[in-house]
Amino acid sequence: MAIVPRLEQYLREQQVEYTHHTHPPTYTARETARAEHIPEHRFAKAVVFSSEEGYAMAVLPADYVVDLQELRAALGLQRVRLATEAELAELFADCELGAMPPLGNLYQMPTYLESSLLEEEVIGFHAGTHRDVVYMRMADFRRLTEPVILHFARLAGA
Repeated sequence: MAIVPRLEQYLREQQVEYTHHTHPPTYTARETARAEHIPEHRFAKAVVFSSEEGYAMAVLPADYVVDLQELRAALGLQRVRLATEAELAELFADCELGAMPPLGNLYQMPTYLESSLLEEEVIGFHAGTHRDVVYMRMADFRRLTEPVILHFARLAGA
């Protein structure tokens, strides 16, 4: 099943209010935020990483970048690296490369949420394609994913 219908079915089953928008294709979270006319900080992106404990998902605002050293230290890990494109293609076979939704629970991986994203009442995120965006309340996102909340990212360009 393609991810957009699967994601929408999952959200309905979980009784989550959401909206689904489409826009012309974009290939970065920052571009998507601009195409959706929302602040970049309100658009959540998923960054998948690997460690000695396996794969996990870091969720952060589009205008932030992951600090791998900070993430490694916060999680008490020996090594952390970003997942490769080949690994992403295998892990998220139902998604376009780089457009996976930030719901690690749908892919049996832990979710780590950048604490600065908690400022947002509603977030948007990729819904598996470079054209589809889902919006939901942060409270619902937290209920669904049960993320570990950490500080592991910094403003891009800072």
